[in-house]
Amino acid sequence: MIKKFTTIAILFLLATPWSFAQETEKIYLSGKGYDDTVEWDFYCSDGANSQKWSKIGVPSQWELQGFGEYTYGRWYKQRGKTPSDETGHYKTTFNAPNDWENKTINIVFEGVMTDTKVMVNSQQAGDIHQGGFYRFKYNISDKIEIGEENTLEVFVSKHSENHLVNAAERKADWWLFGGIYRPVFLEVLPESHIAQVKVDPKADGSFSANLKLTNIGDDSVLRYFITDMNGKKFPSYETHIDKNATTASISTQWEGVKPWTTETPNLYDLTIELISSDKKIHTITERIGFRTVEVRPKDGIYVNGTKVILKGVNRHTFWPEGGRATSKEVSILDATLIKEMNMNAVRCHYPPDEHFIDACDSLGIFFIDELAGWQNAYDTEVGSKLVKEMIDRDVNHPSIILWSNGNEGGWNYDIDPLFAKYDPQNRDVIHGWADFDDIDTHHYPQYQTGVHRFNDGEKIFMPTEFLHGLYDEGHGAGLDDFWEKWTSSPLFAGGFLWAYNDDAVVRSDLNDSLDSDGQHAPDGIVGPFREKEGSFFTIKEVWAPVQFEPLMITKSFNGELLVSNTYLYTNLDQCKMSYEVTTIPSPWDNENVKSIAKGSITLPSIQPGETRKVKMEIPDNFFNGDVLSVTATDRHGKEIYTWTWPIKQPENYFSNKSIVSATGKATVQNNGNTVTLSASNTSISFNSTNGMVEKVETARGVLPFKNGPVPIGMKAKFDRFETRTENNIAVLTAWYKGGIDSIRWAMHPDGKIKMHMISLNKATNDGGFDGGYVSGSIDLWGITFDFPEEESTGIEWFGKGPYRVYRNRIKGTTYNLWQKDYNNTITGESFANLEYPEFKGYHANMYWATIGTKNNVPMTFATENSNMFLRLFTPEEPAGALRRSLPHFPEGDLSFLYEINAIRAFKPTSQMGPQSEPSSIRIKKGDEGISMKIWFDFTSKK
Repeated sequence: MIKKFTTIAILFLLATPWSFAQETEKIYLSGKGYDDTVEWDFYCSDGANSQKWSKIGVPSQWELQGFGEYTYGRWYKQRGKTPSDETGHYKTTFNAPNDWENKTINIVFEGVMTDTKVMVNSQQAGDIHQGGFYRFKYNISDKIEIGEENTLEVFVSKHSENHLVNAAERKADWWLFGGIYRPVFLEVLPESHIAQVKVDPKADGSFSANLKLTNIGDDSVLRYFITDMNGKKFPSYETHIDKNATTASISTQWEGVKPWTTETPNLYDLTIELISSDKKIHTITERIGFRTVEVRPKDGIYVNGTKVILKGVNRHTFWPEGGRATSKEVSILDATLIKEMNMNAVRCHYPPDEHFIDACDSLGIFFIDELAGWQNAYDTEVGSKLVKEMIDRDVNHPSIILWSNGNEGGWNYDIDPLFAKYDPQNRDVIHGWADFDDIDTHHYPQYQTGVHRFNDGEKIFMPTEFLHGLYDEGHGAGLDDFWEKWTSSPLFAGGFLWAYNDDAVVRSDLNDSLDSDGQHAPDGIVGPFREKEGSFFTIKEVWAPVQFEPLMITKSFNGELLVSNTYLYTNLDQCKMSYEVTTIPSPWDNENVKSIAKGSITLPSIQPGETRKVKMEIPDNFFNGDVLSVTATDRHGKEIYTWTWPIKQPENYFSNKSIVSATGKATVQNNGNTVTLSASNTSISFNSTNGMVEKVETARGVLPFKNGPVPIGMKAKFDRFETRTENNIAVLTAWYKGGIDSIRWAMHPDGKIKMHMISLNKATNDGGFDGGYVSGSIDLWGITFDFPEEESTGIEWFGKGPYRVYRNRIKGTTYNLWQKDYNNTITGESFANLEYPEFKGYHANMYWATIGTKNNVPMTFATENSNMFLRLFTPEEPAGALRRSLPHFPEGDLSFLYEINAIRAFKPTSQMGPQSEPSSIRIKKGDEGISMKIWFDFTSKK
């Protein structure tokens, strides 16, 4: 069955003269994406809906259409497991108008998994194609019936007859699918035509190209010119070609062209006309960019004479509803999100849809195009064909700066010379994870990677995979440390995070639920439908091309900011910067966030690699504000990042707020082993034998906030209570031995309670602080309480957010007033109901927080201390994890901490750099100790 638009197009061709005979016609027999399909007849050999003729949408993966059996590529790790190996038989028809007489008709398949036999009118179109990620075509001019309906049959074997194709593509850490999953179309060319063009446009405007020609007649010339994206046409040139020539070379120099870079992705349409006896016979147009790529040994990768640093990510071609059948819209979405993270490079394990590379060309993303081979290589015969197909399709894309021959051992050395044979630009070839030729692409290096690699290596260092992002691990965690260390080396050329998105597929056999095969495929910075995880924003900040030197705003702040330019090509005077000053209400203020001042910040000339002082004009009311926000935008008006700094630290912030009311009187009552502080229909009871909170009672009922404070990261033994009243304030002081000196609880007349803990104020040798005087391994430090998670409904807080943090992933959060409802999202696994940001975990730089409860009695906590973390419950471990995914959280449910632990990123935290390491605390004679001041309010907010 031919889709309506295709049928109409063919009828139009039958009814009218060929108005554009000189153009290559592309007539789709399929749809153009997973969400735009054409029904063909289909027969599946095995599995679901098999052994009967039915209909299937093309392009698609047949498993997602309800046929066959799903298999993940790690099947060989399971004893006795074999991969699914069904075959599919496709049928459709197409009409061949009379105008096609004497024309060249090619049938083109953009991608089929895996072995493909094509029959046209019961005649085999050519050799069976092997390899699932490549465009291939057949000339079927002699097999079609002009003026008749033609039958197309396609026989697809999911499992290849070539065991090395299976080893390269089907023993892999990805989903295995079957079917015609990329578009199928007919290519109609005039009898005399340009069959292929491969270009080499340099940054200086010099240009050359190699062409393949077919049926060239007498008195033929090639006329060629370029047009920019605004329609400006550059001078044209001509080259005469001999009759029956099969190849040609053209070259020229265009003046005034603008080079292609990731920051200025200037593109041009190259038009080449084949003219015979002054008549246009054939015209082709290729979109190109002028740029020069060099790999300079023991130096770096240069593009247009500039040494580049690749801020990259690995991306699978994948969409949950289509498998590897995607769409142009998906490609643009992914490229846009990648740019939003301030990335400038992408690597794939196989050639992606060409429209993704088109998006890289137009948006400005360096691309590494890789011949598939995941830890196993193609044989030389098949691999040689596939590398030619890959390069023939992709050679003219300016975004491609390197080729890759396989991954992690999946390379065939015999194929390496073919890249230069088929690529007139002679781009360098890498072997992913190896130190091959001039580039060391070592995978998952430790922070202290040393001899022969980073510290003492002589090769360009460019890890093509690092900081693996399984579940919530990796990506942002440790990135700041790795990047600071690596960019200190003149041999560093960048790196690629693994991976961009979670590869969870909608299982047609499991009630359309999403499946990532346990821990095999939830590796993404974004979720299956591109939901943004916390690391998305960490990466965006760490890789922002505008960076600020560390700043703390004090009363002496005069508006001076030290700004660094980490762009490759762009002067910061082409960007814009603005500021905003806001006030953030306290939990007891009946106000909203207010903007009290806005303005622009003039950016002077700051060349890439430079740091300069930038002056912000301080408004008169600046110090009345609570938060300073600074936003930088690029030349296109897109946000680079928004940075925030507190204008007031918590103590000063609350000094201007009305926390307590003096009305009324607080009391203290001793009753057996219980001491109770009461005021304004609120009471808090403590156990006098262990110093812990036993019960909180309000006018609306009992709150199950109890069993604390429990010390975390230190040892402390409760000694005794002392009680008294001070000016209508009821005071209970708990004295401890060990790490805590004392905790003072003061109940104010309005029912608010202030806790003041003094700890580590003396050197002890009685086990007070991890056994003694010095501790060098503190990854958690503070106090914790119990509160049932199921009682919580949400949180509103002032601090850094909205995402949770870890010790080694603080960046990417900003100061503001945030709110989120309770959710139990398990990062990388809760695909049925992914809610970001996650509710549970550590939250940075808390000023105050109000937790909603099911009995409508909010709990408010406020601190007068800087740099305090609020721990909200314990995130759940993914059920599919084969090892622990998350760091160990403190006991209890709600914690107030000065130190939190790090999260691993494929490697143990001990191998991930300084921010991932525990802290060291040393207590000396005369130290005043560590103070923690927290207000507790169990009355109704506002």
